[in-house]
Parts: sequence; structure tokens; C-alpha cells
Amino acid sequence: MGEPRESPRPPSGLWELAVEGVLLARCALDAGWPRTKLFRRLAGEGWTRIGGGAWAEPGRTVDLSLRLRAGQLAIPGLVASHTAAATLWGIEVLRSEPEFIDPGRSRRRAGARMHWLTLPPRDVTVTRGLRVTTVARTLADLLRGGPRDEALVAVDSALAWRTVGVDRVRRPPLIAAPAIAAALRAPLPGADTARRRLDLADPRAASPAETVARLRMHDAGLHPSTQAELLTPSGRRCRPDFLFREEGVAVEIEGYAYHGTREAHRRDLARYNDLAACPEVRMVLRFGAEEVLYGPEAFIEQLKSTLASCRR
Repeated sequence: MGEPRESPRPPSGLWELAVEGVLLARCALDAGWPRTKLFRRLAGEGWTRIGGGAWAEPGRTVDLSLRLRAGQLAIPGLVASHTAAATLWGIEVLRSEPEFIDPGRSRRRAGARMHWLTLPPRDVTVTRGLRVTTVARTLADLLRGGPRDEALVAVDSALAWRTVGVDRVRRPPLIAAPAIAAALRAPLPGADTARRRLDLADPRAASPAETVARLRMHDAGLHPSTQAELLTPSGRRCRPDFLFREEGVAVEIEGYAYHGTREAHRRDLARYNDLAACPEVRMVLRFGAEEVLYGPEAFIEQLKSTLASCRR
């Protein structure tokens, strides 16, 4: 008989088992950590549970990128997609959550929303160190399977210059409409619906709230001009978000951003006064993003009432 076999000894710490700030519990167990001791140590050192058996290093911000990295470590082959991919590309969305396409259809959990779709290699790339669907495929997936308004918010954003992210970085358009249409020619479920939705896109929208406002008006049979150029009596140019030219009603949609400086507030007031001074404008209506997104019935009712009054 040989000498008794010693059980594997756990390493001195867990940090060396983490990959880019993420530790998979199964890796620590495979390295010899007893389950009870492992989870006691994780709690004691301040690791944060991410989900899907993954933990974030103490001090790490558990943001979308970290959650996506954890999912791809847990299930190799996953590709970030839909709202998650849009966020990585700097495309504005109404909501964002960890989402993956799993071409291997493993049916394992990754602490995220999973999609089991066909995904050819041409539709996959890498950004920020994560496997992600291309911009064209991301938008095609949102148009095919997501709510219409959410999908078109993303499409309008991708087609235009936008200031995005917590750092408020100005980025150029990411794609043109024909490239999205080309991505929808693939034999994917929902492509016909997606193509009809794409016809409603408008890169002149300057914010997600403007996109939703335009769609709410479209559904109500209202079709104003978008970003129509007007001249004040002094010759200054201004462009209201929407203009009902026949009735002389301009509509401005105020986003979430707060006018944090006196100069920004002054510019906003000057713009409003310029707009009100335009000969074509009889009335200016201003709506907040919350009214458009969460109270569309009141928004449309007030708009219709004002238009009817101006016609009279």
C-alpha cells in the first residue's frame, strides 16, 4: 500500500484564479477549495456575486461589460447581442441588460438573457475585448425580435451623430440604412416585420425621446416635419424637433439631461425665444421625455387639442 493521498490544498488566495476581475466558482472548486470555505472566503473578502456562478473582485464595478465578460467565461462561445451589443457599440437604447446569442445552444445559464439563433461568423466581431454581434446584425436582431419603439430608438441612434455614455463622447454615425436592410435579407424569423419597421427610421431624431415621440404621433395619424429649418426675423436659423407647418405648431421634446450650467440654461432659453419669434410659429409646445415615454395618451391628447385650436 502506498502512502495516504493528500487532498488538494487550496491556493493561498483567490485573486490568481480570477480572469480580468471575474472569478468562476467552479474554477476555485476545481483548484481544490472546499465549497464551504470558498463561499465563506468570498463573502469575507468582499467579492460580489454576479450570477451564473461568477464573482467580481472586491472593488470592481459590476457594470454591463463585467457581466458580459462573466457570461463569456462561464460559457465559451457566447456572443453579446441585442441591447447588450448596442450598448457596447455606443448605440442608445431605452433599456440594457446582459444578452447573448448562444450558437452552440448549450442551454446552460449565464446569468443573462439567452437567444438561440443562427449566427454566421461574418456577424461576429470583437470590441472592448468581448465577442459581440456586428452593428448591422445587432440592429437586425432588435428590429426582428424586440419591441418596435425600442428597436427604432437604437436604429435612429446608430444612423446619426450622437453624444453617448457617461463621458458624453460625441461619436459619428455607425452605419447607413442600406447596410441594415442588407442584414435583413438573411433568412431569419421576423425579417419581413423588421423591414417594415426600418421604413419608420429617421436619423434626424436627436434623442431616444424624439424617436418615441415621432412614433407616438405616427400611430395617432400625425405626421409633422422633423427638424425643419426656420428663420427668425433677425435671420437666425432654428430647427424645432417637430413642426406642424399648416397649424404653425412647433413641438420640442426635452430629454433627461439637466441644464447643469448657467450657460446651458441661457442657451436653452434663447433657443426657445428664437423659435417663438419665427413667423411660421404660432405656438410652441414643450414635452418632457417622461411624458412621451410614460404618458403618451396625455401627450397626444394635448397635441391634438392644440392643433385643432390653431386650425380654428
